[in-house]
Amino acid sequence: MNKVYSADGTVIAYEAQGSGPAVVLVGGAFMTRADSSELAGLLAERFTVITYDRRGRGDSGDAPTYDVQREVEDLDALIAHAGGEAMVFGMSSGAVLALEATARGSAVTRLALYEPPFITDAGRPPLPTDYVADLENLVTRGAYGDAVAYFMTAAVGMPPEAVAGMRQAPFWAAMEATARTLPYDGRVMGDTMSGRPLPTDRWQSVTIPVLVGSGDAGAPHMLTGARELASLAENFSLHTFPGQEHDIDPKLLAPVLTEFFTAGAQA
Repeated sequence: MNKVYSADGTVIAYEAQGSGPAVVLVGGAFMTRADSSELAGLLAERFTVITYDRRGRGDSGDAPTYDVQREVEDLDALIAHAGGEAMVFGMSSGAVLALEATARGSAVTRLALYEPPFITDAGRPPLPTDYVADLENLVTRGAYGDAVAYFMTAAVGMPPEAVAGMRQAPFWAAMEATARTLPYDGRVMGDTMSGRPLPTDRWQSVTIPVLVGSGDAGAPHMLTGARELASLAENFSLHTFPGQEHDIDPKLLAPVLTEFFTAGAQA
């Protein structure tokens, strides 16, 4: 494990492997750097791949109060350590964080995203208006299991009875271990899960090439949101992965990312 210090002094734990141009992987809800290890290993054949624990998770530190800008600064610290610029891949809510960081001026040269979990129409219920506040209340009380269950029902859209059965699964403890950061992902998403169209100006400062990926076998709103994002500007493009859901096979994702990032490295 290696570490860098973010602008506010928070320790951010990371690992790097491979050689070549730098690629940083940004995980979504519940994810730590270990969850990106298979994809990182595949990309490391061509790139220096950096995986990290977002603040509040794994071996990274945290601060008393949260702001999305602090997570942008975490990514900036990693990019600076990698040489001052990097290509970035973001998964799920991590895709929105990576997109937001790029819009705020992070030194990202090419950006790939997979299934930012937007809800942009009436295809499924939007998040409750007090979703983040409810999550924060649960976390403050230490009700991490209830916070996970609330996320799985309200944000993911799973039936309550299915989530109740998951509480006995071996992976539930790992989800509870990162549950205190679920409000962070909610703040990253902002109002993009409200059932309204994406704002046309929120990311207009992003002028680099952006690849927006989505599977065609998962929740329909994921593909709808990806298509809408990809339509916002000419430098955004859509790639659909046949037969894939939100938990995409890294062996199918890696070649597409390699081709996209290699084009940037040769430019």
